Amino acid sequence: MRRRFDRPRNARWPILAILLALIAALFAPGIASAQPGRTYTIATDLTFAPFEFENEDGKLVGIDIDLLNAIAEDQGFKVDIKQLGFDAALQAVQAGQADGVIAGMSITDARKQVFDFSDPYFESGVQMAVLETDNDVKAYEDLKGKRVAVKNGTEGASFAESIKDQYGFTTVYFADSASMYDEVRTGNSVAVFDDYPVLAYGITQGNGLKTVTEKEVGASYGFAVNKGQNAELLQMFNAGLQNLRDNGQYDEIVSTYLGQGASTSDNSIIGLIKSTYPQLLKGLWLTIVLSVVSIAIALVLGAIFGLCRVSTNMFVRGIGTTYVDIFRGTPLLVQAFFIYFGIPAALHFQMSAFTAGIITLSLNAGAYMAEIVRGGILSVDKGQMEASRSLGISYMKSMRKVIMPQAIRTMIPSYINQFVITLKDTSILSVIGLAELTQTGRIIIARNFQSFNMWLIIGVMYFIIIMALTKLSNRLEKRINK
Repeated sequence: MRRRFDRPRNARWPILAILLALIAALFAPGIASAQPGRTYTIATDLTFAPFEFENEDGKLVGIDIDLLNAIAEDQGFKVDIKQLGFDAALQAVQAGQADGVIAGMSITDARKQVFDFSDPYFESGVQMAVLETDNDVKAYEDLKGKRVAVKNGTEGASFAESIKDQYGFTTVYFADSASMYDEVRTGNSVAVFDDYPVLAYGITQGNGLKTVTEKEVGASYGFAVNKGQNAELLQMFNAGLQNLRDNGQYDEIVSTYLGQGASTSDNSIIGLIKSTYPQLLKGLWLTIVLSVVSIAIALVLGAIFGLCRVSTNMFVRGIGTTYVDIFRGTPLLVQAFFIYFGIPAALHFQMSAFTAGIITLSLNAGAYMAEIVRGGILSVDKGQMEASRSLGISYMKSMRKVIMPQAIRTMIPSYINQFVITLKDTSILSVIGLAELTQTGRIIIARNFQSFNMWLIIGVMYFIIIMALTKLSNRLEKRINK
């Protein structure tokens, strides 16, 4: 039976905090202070067309983005835009990782307790949409006993929640509009409630839905900063917004995205590959870099803590056990949020998403590597160590010269398997704004709503890479065991 280092569970967290802080200090470019030249970091959503999305050239565009860039030019400041999910964008501002957020964010009383808002820059509203071929659901009364899809944090979700008891339907939540529309296309839900401009844009792009209700009066969208901070930025945004309204540029930006005709793009598999391969290759490259760098660091961590796990010293063994228990006992998603948002907020410094991603994957994979090392060492007959020690060879030298060479042979397949797992785990890092392969697919789908074809393409890309790694593992294992 595996022995555990007997110490209170909550005593492990200070060790974790110190370990993460030290590693973050090694990777971080330094504690960030206010940037000179009035450059502001602005967080935004990734998949909320027509307010923010990437066009076919991979450029971030949309009503929010064009307005922000125009206001920055009008007021003489610069912006560095961080592409995150909606929830992560809000957390980035609260954690000090961004100065402001613009993401089709409704101004509500609850949010005013946390953020300071600009003057409203868009008056929204909510509409209900159903499948284009659905002639049964025409009003709220037809939703009784059925499921309705909504998106986290949107006006549509708030409105649906406010009337669902009255009309007897249930709601199911999604992180992005494309997934919400797919829910209706697959027949799992009969309708969606969404902000009317988002629905209008999606319909013109061929999302397969139609609106069946009039627009409900909705809330206003606003640019937001952390409560009591960046007042100057908020003032400049308001002044620039008013100037854009006065000179007509505001209306031009809005009509650019809400006045488009139906999409004429080639959305076949071949057409999508031709139009999106630069973005897909870029996402694939980031996935590979994250995996390779993380696994290289994890190998070192795994060796160190794996040896700790089999140490004869109870204290050293306890350190190894604590590390493994923490990172194997908590979800990777929680670790990513804690490292990217929690540690910088607590220690008052900024960390890039790439750095946070490497640290997260390395620490997580390192815990599993440590168990691989421990298992490999324990697989070597105990008599090997006893014979080596009886010859007067020290413990560490016995481990290095006798035990480890034999253990490595059994570890190789597990190492490659962990590499494959880490490569797939990179998709979770999309929550902190890393546009790896999976997130790149979501970004493209947010623009064209071609979920089936895009996920098929991305699935094939993952399959090719993982099969190549598997074949490499098999050949390497055969060569070592010759």
